[in-house]
Amino acid sequence: MAHQHARLIAALRSMSEPALELLYAGGWPARLAHRCGLQPPPHVIRHHIAHAEGGARQPALRIAFASDFHVGATTHWAAIEAACRAIEQQRPDLLLLGGDFVSLHQRHIGPLARRLGQIPAPLGRFAVLGNHDRWARPHIIMRHLEQAGVQLLINENRRLPAPFEHIWVCGLDDADTGHPDARRALRGADGTRIILMHSPDTLANLGDEPFALALAGHTHGGQVALPSGRALLVPGGALCRQYAAGIFALGGAQSRTLIVSRGVGYSTFPFRAFAPADVVMATLR
Repeated sequence: MAHQHARLIAALRSMSEPALELLYAGGWPARLAHRCGLQPPPHVIRHHIAHAEGGARQPALRIAFASDFHVGATTHWAAIEAACRAIEQQRPDLLLLGGDFVSLHQRHIGPLARRLGQIPAPLGRFAVLGNHDRWARPHIIMRHLEQAGVQLLINENRRLPAPFEHIWVCGLDDADTGHPDARRALRGADGTRIILMHSPDTLANLGDEPFALALAGHTHGGQVALPSGRALLVPGGALCRQYAAGIFALGGAQSRTLIVSRGVGYSTFPFRAFAPADVVMATLR
């Protein structure tokens, strides 16, 4: 029932997109926020995750994760560029992208896709789609990303090359606007699994399936929070509220870690309060 409610809210929210596009014509909210200093560079959040499957002699895998760019009327390009530069400075082995590349219209995807494709990531760049991408024209967004060298993982997985051939990246479709299928996404991934998803709500589709690390965005950490960091308004269902931002040990038969990013961009309103933008650097050992 809770999941059906979240899907209904997402559907109703999608109906407001044309009105917001008209209201925000010309991208004035992003420009105004940028001039007022309301869109500072993102924080770089670093995490170290210990996972024994690869063996003690395996090198550490450096993973950059960024989500919720929302390029368009509410996010100034300077914020996008600052996030990309922050990722480049970390020199990741692998770049994972959590969706919501655009806001309000797919026409904004071209420059963003090209910029993401310029970020060096020797082991690959992988992405899933978010609800805002599906409210636009997802096939156009997917085409631009693929042409830029970003592989979409919609209920599928990829095995990393040596010396990380024991690791699979498994991408799931969005819980609210897509059709996540954990069985398809995990098929054949019989080693260490990294789960890439847009929303924490997608965890419900994984059940007790083992994985080393799951990465999600969508929540923005509320975008507006209390000074303590507690999110005031969180999109999505119960798992989004439970895991609004940060790192969480999920337990289970295998040690499972969830990291939820507050994202890069801005949705609906071009500012944040006590929920700063971030990109994640996760080192898996």
